[in-house]
Amino acid sequence: MLRGNLDFSIDFLRGLFQSKAPTVIGVDISSSSIKLVELSDDGTNGLRLERYHIEPLPKDALSEGNINNLDTVAESLRNGWKRMGTRVKNLALALPTAAVITKRILVPAGQREDELEIQVEAEANQYIPFALDEVNLDFCILGHVPGNEAELEVLIAASRKDKVEDRVAVAEASGLKALVMDVESFAVQTSFDLIERKQLPNGGKDQTIAIVDVGTNLTNVNVLRNGSSVYMREAPFGGNQLTQVICSRYNLSVQEAEAAKRAGGLPGSYECEVLRPFSDMLALEVARALQFFYTSTKFSGVDYILLCGGCASIPGIDQIVQQRTQVSTLIANPFVGMANSSRINPRHLAVDAPSLMVACGLALRRFDS
Repeated sequence: MLRGNLDFSIDFLRGLFQSKAPTVIGVDISSSSIKLVELSDDGTNGLRLERYHIEPLPKDALSEGNINNLDTVAESLRNGWKRMGTRVKNLALALPTAAVITKRILVPAGQREDELEIQVEAEANQYIPFALDEVNLDFCILGHVPGNEAELEVLIAASRKDKVEDRVAVAEASGLKALVMDVESFAVQTSFDLIERKQLPNGGKDQTIAIVDVGTNLTNVNVLRNGSSVYMREAPFGGNQLTQVICSRYNLSVQEAEAAKRAGGLPGSYECEVLRPFSDMLALEVARALQFFYTSTKFSGVDYILLCGGCASIPGIDQIVQQRTQVSTLIANPFVGMANSSRINPRHLAVDAPSLMVACGLALRRFDS
């Protein structure tokens, strides 16, 4: 997974793929909010959700994953951290998937680390459309090529330095410390590991699962098979489209519409006139994404769809998607079976859980082995 010791004096961040991190708060900075999650050991080799918080972000503070107003985002992060009520100041952050270039390469086994670094840098030159001194670059050895002990499969990951530095600057301006830098899709996959082990038959082995993350402006589809991503796609569809319809139909501001979506209080016609058409549109987008997957890969079906993101909390959306796609559909909740501290309201958590996949995956970094 993409990580970072955030030492920008070198091009290869040697800790980018480091293993276990100290106690960290997982922080997901998205277009509409900042989500914070803190996990701990429950004392019986299990996990406990200590606390979480979702802090709204002003409109246009971020766009397409880019931080437009550092001071505004930093203030929201600081406020969210205070309201969360934690003393932990170390953060695990993530870059948008679109901001990171990843590539799997094959290299001869048995090389020294310095030799491998030279080869990775040479390979990266072929795939990265920027000068290497403009990017943070690292790699992770995935293992031997099946059936060929003479070769290793290596994952290269790179992002422009300014993308990383912006998020580090937000943390520092909030009085906090960015200790880990991951990738949003990798963090979701880390959270999915919890769901897969507990909720899918045979722990998800030999099953093809489409993780569909419906965000504010974008829907990300990541199809996994035995822990490896076999397909990724991004589509310009998200919950903001529902917000805009609510604004225009009921003459509300964006903030009022977002609050109404979350807390209720919209007119009785909302469900049939606004929410159901949007849900049908979401299901159609999922079906289209799967069709792209089928036509561009060797796969002809998926076993499960896992819905996450804010829109996954729409009542009955799993059934609507399942009916449209004819694929068993689940709502993401990485906290199922996890102990909760007394601070956690189970009813609120059930609604919020699908939108906390990235933050949960980042918080899990302290337990990496």
